[in-house]
Amino acid sequence: MWMLPAMSWLSRFAARTFYRLELAGGSVPAAGPVLLVANHPNSLLDPALVAAAARRPVRFLAKAPLFSDPKIGWLVRGAGSIPVYRRADDPAAVGRNEEMFRAVHAALAAGAAVGIFPEGISHSASSLAPLKTGAARIALGAAPAVGGAFPVVPVGLCYRRKDRFRSEALALVGAPVRWDDLADAGTGEPAAVRELTRRIEAALHETTINLERWEDEPLVECAEAVYAAAFEAEDAPGRRVARRREAAEALARLRRAGDGAWTAVARDVARHGRMLAKLGLRPADLRRAPRWSRAVTWTLRQLAWFLLGAPLGAAGSVVFWPPYRLTSRVEQWASPDLDRRSTYKLLYGALLHLAWIGALSGAAARAGGWRAGLAAAIGLPALALLTVAVRDRWEDARADARRYLLLRGRNGVYERLRSRQREIADRLEALRREAAALAAGTDAPPAEAPALPSSRGAEP
Repeated sequence: MWMLPAMSWLSRFAARTFYRLELAGGSVPAAGPVLLVANHPNSLLDPALVAAAARRPVRFLAKAPLFSDPKIGWLVRGAGSIPVYRRADDPAAVGRNEEMFRAVHAALAAGAAVGIFPEGISHSASSLAPLKTGAARIALGAAPAVGGAFPVVPVGLCYRRKDRFRSEALALVGAPVRWDDLADAGTGEPAAVRELTRRIEAALHETTINLERWEDEPLVECAEAVYAAAFEAEDAPGRRVARRREAAEALARLRRAGDGAWTAVARDVARHGRMLAKLGLRPADLRRAPRWSRAVTWTLRQLAWFLLGAPLGAAGSVVFWPPYRLTSRVEQWASPDLDRRSTYKLLYGALLHLAWIGALSGAAARAGGWRAGLAAAIGLPALALLTVAVRDRWEDARADARRYLLLRGRNGVYERLRSRQREIADRLEALRREAAALAAGTDAPPAEAPALPSSRGAEP
């Protein structure tokens, strides 16, 4: 467990370097026992995001084969993970899970934070997999040693493109699960285990977006953005997730009702989304017309950033081009599945960049003495981080400038798009009310879901 004290900081650093990470929602208790339960779409990057959101050391349950994996076993062991013996990995070792429960109960009794992914697998499905009962059994089994119910906190993990460097990611901390009424039942009461599992699953649904299929994702995302822009909805990450979750649930409910009226709205939302995408616009850009005063302020701010950061960012792009390209080559050669692609990129990328920094620092020391080597060892990591920041800023600035010039130069386009978006938003509100009425009554039996128009390719 030699890495455990530093894992929270290392996790935040790694996650924020690989992704544009947002941490939102509530807060994890800073001390005392806590069981963190999270969805599991992204292999070893998921523990990093959970630990980043926890802001304290977290011991995770991990499948036993990872401990002997020559590539990542050192990391799993060093982080203080606790092995889980799955039947799918080794049927003969399942009996050793009693050791796992004892270790977890002892950790919680000592005031540790423990993380578990109760789906039991990392996957790329469009919604939560059915939860295993392990999280509930851990909580109920640990209650006597802890002295009663303790926080069981859901953490929802959402990725835009989980395998892509510098894409958006969100770790959303939800409200603790209420289970005081079950704490005295123990693991010997199957009904209590099932009920706590149901409550944990409901809490995870509140912090994640669950789709019937991935083809719905662009439609749900565009519909939520259109609705939020038209009705000036709160833009906090937690509220965005809640609106998308409600949109996905409403879509499923309307499908089951068998009323095809929603398909026309879906078609218009998808068409509007495709049009905005071609123009490089977002629904939020149509809230209000761009103004010259705001453009001048924005230009001065970007100019100052560009003059200070662009030369160093350009230098960093040149200096770190070899390990960056080699990381891509190694990942392609390894050909991991989608769930592990980002893990390979992060781990191999970190090792290759560190080796490159070491080689350049050694060369600097040989050429200019130990002071030059030390300066390179300190300056090169700073240059790498600055390069990432400059690249992000440049991409954002270029997109903002393009949107402004388009909207400012074509007032007729802006007015037509805005009017169209408001009309779609009103129809979405009508559908929301219809779905709410269906939820208050009895849903029709499930019907086969018709194909939806998509504003972009489906994510697996």
